[in-house]
Amino acid sequence: MSNPLLEMGHGLPNYFAIEPKHIEEAITSLLQDAHQSLKDAIALQDAPTWKNLISPLELTNQALGRAWGVVNHLTSVIDSTELRAAHAKMLPEVTAYSSAFEQSLELFEQYKKIQATEQWLQLSPAQQKVITNSIRDFQLGGAELAEEFKPRFAKISEDLAQLTKSFSDHVLDSTDAFLQVVHDFQFLEGIPEDILSAAKELAKAHDQEGWAFNLKFPSYYPVQQFAQNRQLRQTLYEAYVTRASELSPQYGQGNLDWDNSQGMLEILKLRHEEARLLGFENYAALSLVPKMASSVDEVREFLSEFAKRAHKSALRDLDELQQFASSELAIQSLEPWDIVFASEKLKQAKYLFSEHEVKKYFPIDQVLQGLFHVIQTIFQVRIQATILPTWHADVQSFEVRNESDHVVAHFYLDAYARSGKRGGAWMDDARGRMLMQNGDIQTPVAYLVCNFPGPITVNGQLRSATISHDDVITLFHEFGHGLHHMLTQVDALGVSGINGVEWDAVELPSQFMENFCWDYEVIQKLSRHIDTHDVLPRELFNKMLAAKNFQNGLFTLRQIVFSSFDWELHSSFDAANAKPSDILALSQTINQNIHVLNQSPISRWPHSFSHIFAGGYAAGYYSYKWAEVLSADAFSAFEEQASGFGSILNPKVGILYRKQILEVGGSRSAAESFKAFRGRSPEIDALLRHGGLLEESA
Repeated sequence: MSNPLLEMGHGLPNYFAIEPKHIEEAITSLLQDAHQSLKDAIALQDAPTWKNLISPLELTNQALGRAWGVVNHLTSVIDSTELRAAHAKMLPEVTAYSSAFEQSLELFEQYKKIQATEQWLQLSPAQQKVITNSIRDFQLGGAELAEEFKPRFAKISEDLAQLTKSFSDHVLDSTDAFLQVVHDFQFLEGIPEDILSAAKELAKAHDQEGWAFNLKFPSYYPVQQFAQNRQLRQTLYEAYVTRASELSPQYGQGNLDWDNSQGMLEILKLRHEEARLLGFENYAALSLVPKMASSVDEVREFLSEFAKRAHKSALRDLDELQQFASSELAIQSLEPWDIVFASEKLKQAKYLFSEHEVKKYFPIDQVLQGLFHVIQTIFQVRIQATILPTWHADVQSFEVRNESDHVVAHFYLDAYARSGKRGGAWMDDARGRMLMQNGDIQTPVAYLVCNFPGPITVNGQLRSATISHDDVITLFHEFGHGLHHMLTQVDALGVSGINGVEWDAVELPSQFMENFCWDYEVIQKLSRHIDTHDVLPRELFNKMLAAKNFQNGLFTLRQIVFSSFDWELHSSFDAANAKPSDILALSQTINQNIHVLNQSPISRWPHSFSHIFAGGYAAGYYSYKWAEVLSADAFSAFEEQASGFGSILNPKVGILYRKQILEVGGSRSAAESFKAFRGRSPEIDALLRHGGLLEESA
């Protein structure tokens, strides 16, 4: 039987041809190859070298990793019961191999032999970094554990893999299961026409009359933002913040297993046990080993300092919002489902524009043209559409060419929200750059995934999708990650692109790109009104710029609450003696201590906090703020020369950034890369200035 997961070689699979039945056969075969390669490496009699030890392991591990990565990707973008079952069946086998590899003391010793010989000096800095990182990872993977502890350590890894996948599945299922149908048009007052058209189509898709809304962000958030009907806002808000919890609308209807309460506690217990087995006081301390931050207290103090600097601003934001809601909206007591609505009304009144008005200027095709213009100008590369095998009709594919017109990378863009697709936005690695044994370069391929509203039918005509300015920023953010992956010039797979980059620095290139969305020269390239085709007027942009830091104090405290909750869960929370409800209690306590907005009693936001319970940000959510310092300072290099050059899009600075940040990937420390670009260590002033918080630092 033909199996597309086994036939891709160094290419890309035929995604449409992949069926759940292919997964077990392919992964089983690739696991056999990987286990054999591991045995051969352990039994190697010759002196270990890069060529006879690391390259063969790299090839078999990459083959397995890429196929398993495709399976993970498909469960994120076109999930189905059959696909999920096939994934679940092979997950323990893949996790077991990973544990066997990481816990192999014999293989660990082989790596150390390379480091201890004269050939070490003949290796490139990138190859040395791969080996150094691998030795660290062997230690963190349990290779040095006493033999009696290794089975337990491996079981922890297996259980964590299953629990984190279940967490993600529960969030997806509870999000997809909710549908609010509205039959009376009077309840929809204030909601923009394009949102109503999408709601009409959603209702038809579910064989319903009227208008339907779900908990996907393009449907949920505009209701919070624009709906005059307070009850409709409340209904959707309560469904959204109780997803995957004991309060979710599906609870008690045969879907009790969607409640993440117990799963969160089990994840925390296992992470703590893993850390203790490795000799660390807690999981946060363990997580810092491959990061820039040096201690648990350093991160805690970093977050505390940020909270202090934003607190006065947040109080002013809240006072202004409460007064406006009372005097202008007749809302005497702000409820959680009023916050976004009242904020949007205040923003319109204060800056004389609406987000819906702005959105009409950003058809996604035009935004992509503008984004590509920025990338092509400052980094001197060229992006053009191409045809690659995809998994859905909406997915686009592109190639990236360098100054010599050679293809250096490809990427996919899966832009629109749909059922069966995980919420949020992310970049993932479809294939990494590496030097192959025949001397060819394997070029990188990236997945870029968003959940924007799709094209809609208005008056019988299909209308191009338009996205908010916030969505434009999201697109630039994910492309920043993608550029880090795609423009690398490192040939050693383990440190090419985003591989090997410290986790608290990995957001630098993504947050760096966001800054371009606030430059009018760039905005002129990004915008074209959906009806008039005019660029966004300077007057409107100036209003947006004035509103840029609108409620940034509140937003900053919200991010610090998330980060502090994550950090305390993994550093001070006693999961072994806790109840599931204690996790919620911790979130409430942290919110009370940091935020100026009360946390709703019904809110169960930890139950859908996939970043830390199902993503890669466990004891790492603080990295968004940490890397924001780096990214704001890096962007200042473009600002400082803009007046002299006449444009923010200076290729000279862009190429320096490309060479010193993007091209080197994880082949050296992020601190070294930053200094090579800026000529000094990072400073916080640029971030405080960008965020309107500089006065709070005094």
